[in-house]
Amino acid sequence: MGFGGTAAVYGTGLIWLAFLNIAVGVLLAFIVFGKPTRALGQKLRAATFPDLLGKRFGSPFMQYATAFLILVVMPLYAAAVMIGGSRFMEAALGIDYSIALTVFAIFTSAYVIFGGLKAVMYTDAMQGIIMILGMATLMLLTFSLLGGPVQAFSDLTALPSQMPAEMLEGMASRGFVGWTSMPEVGSEFWMVLVTTIIMGVGLGVLAQPQLVVRFMTADDAKALNRAIPLGGLFILITTGAAYTVGPLTNLYFWRTEGTTALGAMPNANSDLIMPTFINQAMPELFVVVFMLVLLSAAMSTLSAILHTMGTTAGYDLWRYVRKWREGTKTLSPPSLKANRVGTLFMLVLSFGFALSMDESIIMRATAMFMGLCGAAFMPAFVHALFSKRLSAKAAKASVVAGAVSWFAWTAFVHVKESSVLGISQFLFGRPALLDMPWQVVDPMIVALPLSAIVLATVWWADKDSRTTEMAEADPA
Repeated sequence: MGFGGTAAVYGTGLIWLAFLNIAVGVLLAFIVFGKPTRALGQKLRAATFPDLLGKRFGSPFMQYATAFLILVVMPLYAAAVMIGGSRFMEAALGIDYSIALTVFAIFTSAYVIFGGLKAVMYTDAMQGIIMILGMATLMLLTFSLLGGPVQAFSDLTALPSQMPAEMLEGMASRGFVGWTSMPEVGSEFWMVLVTTIIMGVGLGVLAQPQLVVRFMTADDAKALNRAIPLGGLFILITTGAAYTVGPLTNLYFWRTEGTTALGAMPNANSDLIMPTFINQAMPELFVVVFMLVLLSAAMSTLSAILHTMGTTAGYDLWRYVRKWREGTKTLSPPSLKANRVGTLFMLVLSFGFALSMDESIIMRATAMFMGLCGAAFMPAFVHALFSKRLSAKAAKASVVAGAVSWFAWTAFVHVKESSVLGISQFLFGRPALLDMPWQVVDPMIVALPLSAIVLATVWWADKDSRTTEMAEADPA
């Protein structure tokens, strides 16, 4: 829902994100990364993504440092998912947002905490089918409402010329040229759309911890192969429908309220665009059914996130904290109780973020999570999977360089976050250290190349690197 609202602001350019979701998040991820990840995970008997990196490089630092970074930023992503589901419940049921958020969080957490990863995976198949049918129906109903796909997009293309100039003045000054065109190259709108939305989210997906765990827990290599066409179809319909319907909501709100979709929302909250459109424009029965579709999508994503955070907290981090606190030389055995406590703690933290975060936050929070994952984890993850000469020093340096540069750019340059954090303002008397257009260049665009360069440099210089055989994926 949040990215559908973002598409209502930035236009059909978000279709490029759907393309990257399929090309990178499905084809590249499953074909190139899936089987080696599963084979390496089984060979090392790794339980989590931090555990995989720690064992592969023989480095406790890689395990607890990766776990710490995941726990720092992943609650933002969990909060974004909670907000998406809760905002729709708010609009569809007419209840207070905080009540909707509470109900959604309790309902989702119950089967994750007590069911574990298997419960999560078993529900995903049915949720996926419901989501495909729901999103496809939404797109067809939207086309029917607006006169068919050809007429709808023709009218949307002509819409800016029909609006008063002052209505679009703020958007036009930032590079907006229409909802069916890419923004002006190099403008603020273009930088946000390309560097944050398309590249930040589209590329960062490869290093998502929950995706790595799904690879490691696949029954066999054939299961990964079967997931490719199904995953591609799922992404094509669900994200394609959201990124198509989103811009078309402008046409609906112009005809019904005489303004843009964003202008029709309270406080210009883009996260409310899709819930409001569906609640106002769609048949009542569909609104109820689609609420179930949306909650299925949110629950599917949130359940994987909560499981990842819980095991990261209980398995990867708490055992090291307990070892240091008790002064022992070995890690304590894995504890289901610790994982459940960790899941509950991270749920409460994510719930707090969802209650307190700014409006129009879903896209930004998602991009922040995936951006940090890409910058801090991706070079080391690629090194772990495909390099025959491993360097723990290079992996450590890469993670540190990626994380530090990402946080530095976020705190001192990327104005959406730096102005809220206030660190740059406090230290230097200005909300961001660099001027435009750097203020809207996503942190991952800077941090990921730096992380990769640091890894390559240290790997080349490391005389203590060790030669190892890459894990072979079994043909089963």
